Amino acid sequence: MLTRKQHELICFIADRLVETGVSPSFEEMKDALELKSKSGVHRLISALEERGFLRRLPNRARALEVIKMPEAKVAAKKRTAPAATPSAPATLPTPANDVIEIPLHGRIAAGVPIEAMEGASMLPVPAALLGAGEHYALEVSGDSMVEAGILDGDYALIRRQEVARDGEIVVALIDEHEATLKFFRHEGGMVRLDPANRSYDPQRYRPDQVRVQGKLAGLLRRY
Repeated sequence: MLTRKQHELICFIADRLVETGVSPSFEEMKDALELKSKSGVHRLISALEERGFLRRLPNRARALEVIKMPEAKVAAKKRTAPAATPSAPATLPTPANDVIEIPLHGRIAAGVPIEAMEGASMLPVPAALLGAGEHYALEVSGDSMVEAGILDGDYALIRRQEVARDGEIVVALIDEHEATLKFFRHEGGMVRLDPANRSYDPQRYRPDQVRVQGKLAGLLRRY
């Protein structure tokens, strides 16, 4: 049995998900329920989780999933539905405003190669910027990729993979020690890593010197 406020909150979240696909913010929930603080929203959400009505999605900000609805809400929907039109069971959309935390592995050179993978913290990233696969982030250091729109201080979002096609921007680990962000190309029997800045020269290595660690999937920029 839910309290009145718990019932109001689960209905508000469900209606918002159906309308927009986006979970309401804690501020919006506080205002909708006329609560004095967001701590009251936290308590209501925790209570709904304990009762199996709601679930918070891991590693995502503001992402809530409605598992089931109160009986009163379900009954009300049945009464308002057209009697002659059978309907399939309603499903709630996945929130569209997911924020995923991915590992942030130090800095990577867009210039002279520097050592990467210096340990990891976590970086929140909009899920819309990432596709399928496993991802991590690196902070860009240097200006050799500016003509590709990659600037010093940007966060390069990298899809983890070990192969690349000519013309793709990759994280290349050189001699198992230094990493750089460059265009990847084959040139005869060599691997050529091309900058996107005419002030820098291409770098050429034997294939056994270069190991692809990922492909550029997106960028985050601070202003």
